Amino acid sequence: MSIVNSIRSQLSPIHPQGYPFVGGFAVASLILFLIWTPLGWLGTLATAWCAYFFRDPVRVTPLREGLVVAPADGRVSRVINAVPPPEMGLGDRPLPRISIFMSVFDCHVNRSPIAGRIDRMVYRAGKFLNADLDKASEDNERNAFVITGTRSRIGVVQIAGLIARRIVPFVQEGQSIAAGDRIGMIRFGSRVDVYLPEGGRALVAEGQLSYAGETVLADLAVADPGRTYRVG
Repeated sequence: MSIVNSIRSQLSPIHPQGYPFVGGFAVASLILFLIWTPLGWLGTLATAWCAYFFRDPVRVTPLREGLVVAPADGRVSRVINAVPPPEMGLGDRPLPRISIFMSVFDCHVNRSPIAGRIDRMVYRAGKFLNADLDKASEDNERNAFVITGTRSRIGVVQIAGLIARRIVPFVQEGQSIAAGDRIGMIRFGSRVDVYLPEGGRALVAEGQLSYAGETVLADLAVADPGRTYRVG
């Protein structure tokens, strides 16, 4: 494989949500070059980072009923039992919760953990605390999904962070989705919480890296046969 093809294989397309931002950074860089060349190069670096932030790579999603895949790239920051946000309608008993923190260097396209139907999607305004804080689950701006599959209901909560100021959903209530489908994006540093059914057991540990649509967070049907895969 040539060097050019090797580089191309490592590049990811930019999600359409990023086009205005990348274009804005690029125009600003050109203006900065006219003012002072070193500023222009700084603007070029910022443009490259913006394109990297809005990348939307292809992922290979394991498919089998019962598998719960990561909805976000990032670091698993919490694996605990916690009461879901009340607007989700998942009850007032603690459920297994896996929290994934996304830094400004992680891909921010979020994907569905399971195949099913979006039975509920609720947005709540709130604060912009550091998304890595546990208190952010209750106080920060968030967008919650309840996805009902064949065997289970999974809760997914997009939580805005200290820098994030916009949660962008790609789907709507009542829509049917496949595991690994893109469901939304949070701009510039944030967190995603996944609520498993009662009794569900996480297969990841705090500090582990996850990749949206690929990393298996839990297996709710361990006695089932092997997995198949989809690319998307």
